[in-house]
Amino acid sequence: MKVIRTFQTLGVVLSLALVSSVHAQSQSSAPTVTPDSAASAKATQMSIRKADRKLGSDVRRALSKTKDIEVTNIFVRARGGAVTLTGSVPDNAQIDRAAEVARSVPGVTSVTNKLSLQAQNF
Repeated sequence: MKVIRTFQTLGVVLSLALVSSVHAQSQSSAPTVTPDSAASAKATQMSIRKADRKLGSDVRRALSKTKDIEVTNIFVRARGGAVTLTGSVPDNAQIDRAAEVARSVPGVTSVTNKLSLQAQNF
């Protein structure tokens, strides 16, 4: 009887140890997402988007103020300081000039110029 009681006690102790170990692992491996960290991540994403929109707007403004560039068909996309120019211009010289103007805007780290040449219809 003593042997059976000892094995029962040992089984209970081992079961409790196993359950507490599994519980501790599941809590420590789960990522901790608090409402504050989620809100902070969302605020960071929003501020990045806002900065990208502002940079794109600044580049468009600089292009529109340049008299020798036709900006009607130029599209600007900014991401983290990298600016991409797409669309078309009527004169080959405007392609290089647009890239120069975009590079001169504060905050621009690189310019990808995908502008193409397209004749204007009058």
